[in-house]
Formats: sequence, C-alpha cells, structure tokens
Amino acid sequence: MTGKRTITVFGATGHQGGSLARSILAEPEGDFAVRAVTRDPDSDRARELARLGAEVVRADLDDEASLGPVLEGAYGAFLVTNFWEDMDAAHEKRQAAALARAAGHAGVQHAIWSTLEDTRRCIPLEDDRMPTLQGQYKVPHFDGKAEADQYFLDAGVPVTFLRTTFYWENLLGAFAPQVAEDGGLELIFPMGDKRLSGIAVDDIGKTAHAIFRTGTDFVASTISIAGEHLGLADMARAMTEALGRPVRYRPLTPDAFRALGFPGADEGGNMFQFYADCESSFTSARDLDAVRRINPALQDFATWLAAHRDSFPAS
Repeated sequence: MTGKRTITVFGATGHQGGSLARSILAEPEGDFAVRAVTRDPDSDRARELARLGAEVVRADLDDEASLGPVLEGAYGAFLVTNFWEDMDAAHEKRQAAALARAAGHAGVQHAIWSTLEDTRRCIPLEDDRMPTLQGQYKVPHFDGKAEADQYFLDAGVPVTFLRTTFYWENLLGAFAPQVAEDGGLELIFPMGDKRLSGIAVDDIGKTAHAIFRTGTDFVASTISIAGEHLGLADMARAMTEALGRPVRYRPLTPDAFRALGFPGADEGGNMFQFYADCESSFTSARDLDAVRRINPALQDFATWLAAHRDSFPAS
C-alpha cells in the first residue's frame, strides 16, 4: 500500500461505510487504502475487510478519545452515524459533533459527511400534518443530521455533504414486502401516488469513492444522490416482472402507518410522508444525470432487482 492515500472509513462494517470500503478495495491498484473503523475488529465483517486488504482499527463514536488515533495521518475520512441503533437524534448529534472535532483536529484534507435534508424546511414544526417527534423534529434521523452539518463547518473540516436517500436494501429488511394470503407480495407504504427516491447501497460507496477521486473539487459542496425516482406502483410492477410472482402496492395513510406500532413506526411514517408531501423538492435536488456523471455505474431499480431477486421471500 506504499504511496496510497488513506481513507478512514467509519461504519466500515455497516451499509454505507461498507460499500465505500468495498469500492476502494476492489481497485487494488487504485490511489487509496482503507482504514476500516469498527467497534468490533473480530467480527466476521471486519475480518472479511481485513482479508480484502483493509487496515482494521477499533474506535467507538461514544468514546471521543478513540477517534483521533484512527484519523491520524489519513488523507480523507468517510463519516457516518447510525440513528437506528437507538433512534435518539440527540445521541446521534453528539456522535457527529465528536467526529467533527476529531476530523478537524486531525487535519484531514477531505471528509465526506453522510447527511440528509432538514425536513422542517418543508414541513415546519407548527404544521400539524404530522406529529412532532423527540420534542423538536419532524423526521429526527433527517433533521438531526442536517443540524449536525454545521459542526463540521465550525470545526474547519474540508467537508463534502453527501445527502443520501432510501436505499433499496431496505426492501430486504425493515421495509420488506409482506407475504399475502394468496402467496403474492405486498408493498405497504404511505406514499400515495408520489415517487420514492431510492438508491442501491453500493452506489453510495461508489459515489463517495468517486468524490474522493476528484481531489478537493467537491469540498464545501452538497451532493444529493439517488438511483431512480419511482412510484410504489411502478416498483411493484418491476418486482412482479423480476420475481415472477405478483407484487402489489397497498398504500396506507401516514396515520395508519404510524399506528402499526412497530419500533420506529412514527419515525417511518413521518419519513414517508415527508418523501410524499415534499416530493418535488426532494427529487429535483437529486438530478440523476448529475449523479451519473460522478458515478457512471449508477444502478436503476431494475438493475438492482436483477441482482437481488433471490433475496426476497420465496413464499
């Protein structure tokens, strides 16, 4: 790895950080080396990254003293937090602040902060279309990250703000289609006929990798990304064709979705209502042609489906 510039990748065993680590490691003759940060270097995912050539190091976002050493000497850093661990925006913001201070102190030349929009710019707190959560947010995992953007500016970090979106891998997990009584599958979302901006997780990493390749051209820029904007009925039709079994879209009202009662149902209901009610501004911020200029390999939904159709429930 002599001569390579090191990218410290937080969340390297998770979705976004893992996708960036894999993208860099897939180019052994490339310009970058991966320093993969994890709380558990002995996990299977961490061991696999080490096997692929990453330097695996331990740090914990709740232990600020552990962050500086893993950033020391790094050219760049990919910075991400995981709201869904405890669904506490205040906790996530504390972690982001610690990352900002550590990156600023370490003097990295380019950081990418994985962030999202402030939903309150479209749906203010006093707007009763949806409930206010955690006292001050409409969609806490969006709004908390958006508030944290300022931490990186205040710390003098040369940062690119990478605004992501719903990733299609959620269809294999938390928002998987449900098996109906007739054996078909149902997509249950409170989106009405509005389009959902989605992306393949791998394309988050590939796009971040491409941003690092440009040097510092995107420092102080906000890059908003998606792979395709599709209505849920269109997604269901594409899944029907790809999976060879009927997939239907069953829309719910946002209130009905929030009332489902699973952990995070209110957060999810607000998120999808934001996607729907603020569709125009959210999708227009994600110019697919512009994203494809950064990442020419950007996948659309049909391409992602073809690669993942065997991961959906069989019956």
